[in-house]
Formats: sequence, structure tokens, C-alpha cells
Amino acid sequence: MGDSTPLLPEINSAESEPPLLHKHVPSLDSTIERCIGDFGWAQFLQAFLVSFSWFFDAQQTFITVFTDAEPTWHCTQLDDPNNSCHSASNVCLLPQNSWAWDRPRHTSTISEWALQCSPSIVQGMPASAFFMGCLIGGLALATLADTSLGRKNMLFLTCLVMSLSTFLTAFSSNIWIYSILRFITGFGRATIGTSALVLSTELVGRRWRGQVGVIGYFCFTLGFLSLPAIAYTQRAHSWRTLYFCTSIPTFLYCIMVHFLVHESPRWLFLRGRKEEAIATLKHIAPINGTSTKTPLTSSFFSNLSFEQETRNVDLYSAIKVLVKSRWAFRRLSAVMAIGFGVGMVYYGMPLALGSLDFNLYLSVMFNGLSELPASLITLVFIAKMNRKTSLLVFTSLSGVFSIMSVLKGIHPIWTTIQIVFELVSFFSACSALNVLLIFTVELFPTCVRNSAVSMVRQAVVLGGVFSPMLAAAGRVNGGFLSYGVFGVVVGIFGLFVVCLQETRGRGICDTMDEEEYKQRDSYL
Repeated sequence: MGDSTPLLPEINSAESEPPLLHKHVPSLDSTIERCIGDFGWAQFLQAFLVSFSWFFDAQQTFITVFTDAEPTWHCTQLDDPNNSCHSASNVCLLPQNSWAWDRPRHTSTISEWALQCSPSIVQGMPASAFFMGCLIGGLALATLADTSLGRKNMLFLTCLVMSLSTFLTAFSSNIWIYSILRFITGFGRATIGTSALVLSTELVGRRWRGQVGVIGYFCFTLGFLSLPAIAYTQRAHSWRTLYFCTSIPTFLYCIMVHFLVHESPRWLFLRGRKEEAIATLKHIAPINGTSTKTPLTSSFFSNLSFEQETRNVDLYSAIKVLVKSRWAFRRLSAVMAIGFGVGMVYYGMPLALGSLDFNLYLSVMFNGLSELPASLITLVFIAKMNRKTSLLVFTSLSGVFSIMSVLKGIHPIWTTIQIVFELVSFFSACSALNVLLIFTVELFPTCVRNSAVSMVRQAVVLGGVFSPMLAAAGRVNGGFLSYGVFGVVVGIFGLFVVCLQETRGRGICDTMDEEEYKQRDSYL
């Protein structure tokens, strides 16, 4: 058949259904599938608009690569034969009047606030503060999209906080205020990717979930690639210009989300807001009706009944449910461990690019471009890829090539191909992250899915918290404490994938009870 293999095939057999469900009572998944199984333009536009939030997410994640870069410098006393400037590599060991920055002081926070001789922990404080804000914000906001706020409102509010704090960052007067505002930006940014991924995949039928989920990765890559382009055109201007250029479009995007994006019909049904869910389904369903060609009228929904969640999943209780359930805790622990290892490489390598003997703008551009084939591979092969095997292969490759990047001093040829090793490792980490997030979506039921994905993303961010310190330490020891540690960590933590069950070709559940019934049946 010409149809591609569905990412999350429908549960058709009676044996797959929970004992409490009967054949004449449709499940929520199968009912919504009848409405939006076919893919229409309304669904595509909704999914693309939601996924575009990843564009601005990427900009704020990696913007400090340029705003906090240490500028190049030159000697000012060229005719003095006693001047030791020409043989020095550390400006902190030179008299203040013997050297000068190649560009105006305001082009970087390091030069504007004279941080070149400050400890590495101070220089890396803004980046670490951002990731710490992401971590705390993710933990504090993790369940709001599953409970009181919903996916759409969570996406809108987090983008709004990120845009406003980014705008205020441009007015920072010192490193401390700058770091505080970066923390707030990270706090607001924390759940953008999670809400966008879950909302976009819940607005389409199961056949298209994998493909739609990858749209966000493409948008993130585009946002990543936009940074070196913007930074290069503004290289002679203040670092504050980068924050202005990225905050204003983000604010305009927030307005579009508020007025144009619809809430997830799955979430609305589970929260008892049936009329709103029906209205959303009518709007996003293909014009020719449902996949069964039944018109989307009120009578179509009048006789439907859905299995309701028997657990009380209120604010913060989603995480409690995940921890208390043995199967959920085992899955959550494994995917979070993998996420930590992948996150250390994913966030750490771009931050450590300044230590390579390569043009910063080009190296960041190459890293951004390496995300494109990673997203393409996920998009094209996600329906055929075994999740467990893919994760194990990608994490192993990332670890091996990251460690090989440390070998640059053994032979001159390593210096030439070091950037190649770095790109292969980063590409593998990007691919692993793409598969991991989709894997997590498939592993958990609707009622706690957003919380589970958010927890995994926080594990990824936790790896990023340590990255700035390791990147700074790697500049003085040949890269072992950056690329070497990155490779060892991702390789070891990637092995946790063996604790998970394969989900390719497996239907998803909407409640914890339904998932437990399926688990029970699998052991019979």
C-alpha cells in the first residue's frame, strides 16, 4: 500500500482494549481520530504556527554564544622592542595600555564590563543562570499545561514572559542584573518546547503525529541558524542589539498565538469542556468531513461517551501519579537519564565552540546546519525507526566522536578534522534528542503526557546547567573537561534505553487506567 506506516496505529483488537471498555463505547482516541484522521490545511497551519515558537526558543537558548563571547584583541605598542605583548596569549598578564580590543567595547558583555580577567564562573554566570531558570521554571510550570491552563495558554504565557524579559535584558547595567534577567528568560522559556510539541501533535491524526512533531525541530534549527546571521550583520554594534532584534518578533508572535491558535481537543475533552472541544474539531477537521466522511454536526457527538480518568490529576499531582505508578516511574527515570546525557552535549558543544581554532560565526552556522539532516532523518524515517535502537546508536556515536575531539593535540591532522568530529557528535545528539522527545510522547498517556515530556526536557536542561562551567574549564586543559566529559556522560546515560519498551507501531492511551490495563494485558 502507498500509505506510510502510522506512527501510532489505532488499537483495533478487542484484546487491546481495557476490560471496562465495550465495543459500542468508542475511546477518546478513536473518536478524535474519526474527526481529524485526514490531514487538512487547517491542521497544518495550526501545527506550523504552534511549532514556530521553537524558532524564538532557539534564539534565546544560544544567544549568549555571541553576546558573551570574548572578543579578539591586538597589541597597541608595536614599535616597542621590550613589549611582551606579542608573545602573550592572556591579556590579564599584560599592562592595560599595551593592548586593545579589535572591535568597540560594547560589542560583547565581556569587553563592556571588563570581565576578561574574571573567574570563569562569573563569565559563564548568564548562561548558567538561563539554564537554571529553565530548570526551575520547568519544574514549577510542568503540570499547568495538563491541568488548569492548558496547552495554548501555557504556550502564550511562556512566550510572553520570554519576550518581555529579553527586551529588558538589553537595558542591563551590570553582570548581576544581566544574569537575573537571563534567569527570568529561562524561567519563561522553560515549557515552550513542551507545550508546542504536545499541542501540535494533538491537533492531528495519529498517522501524522511523528511528521508534525518534527516541524518544531526544523523551526528550532531555523532559529539557531538565524543567530549567526543576525550577529554577523550586527557585529560592529552593541550586544544589546541582538536582544532587541529577537524580543520584538517574539512579542508579535505571542499576539498571533492568542488570536489564531486553538486549544487541544483532547485536553478539552479530558477537562470536561466538551462543547469547546467540538468547536475546535469542527474548525480543524478537513473540509470534506471526518475520515469516515461523516459531517461534523452536533448529532455526531451527541451519543458518544468517553472513558473518563478515574484518578484526580490536579496541579502538581500529575508528577505524583507518575512517581507512584511503578511502570510510569521506571519509564520516566530512564528517559530523564538519557535526556541528561544528551542535554550536556546538545547545549554544551555550541557554548564550547569559542575554544576551537575556527571562525565562531561559521562554526555556529555549521552546528545549526547539522540539525537539518538530523530533523530530516527523523521526519522521513520516524515511522520505520525502532526507538530503542535509534537512541542507542545516536548516543553512542555522539559519545565516541565527542571524545575523539579531545585528541586534537596528538597529531596535527586532528586539529584539521576536529570540527568534523564536533559536528558528527552534535548531529548525533540532535538526532537522539528528536527521537527521545517523540519516544516520550508515545510512552505516556494524554492525562500526564505534557508533564512527562516537560520532565524529560528539564533533564535535558539540567545537563545544560553544567555545560557553561565545563566549556569554560575546557579552554585551559585542551578540551578534556568539555568534549571529553560530554562524550563519557552521553555514552553512559544512553544505555538506560534498554530499560524501556519499544513504542513503534503501538497505540497511545488517554488515561493512566487505560495504560495500566494495556500493561496488564501485555504480561498475560
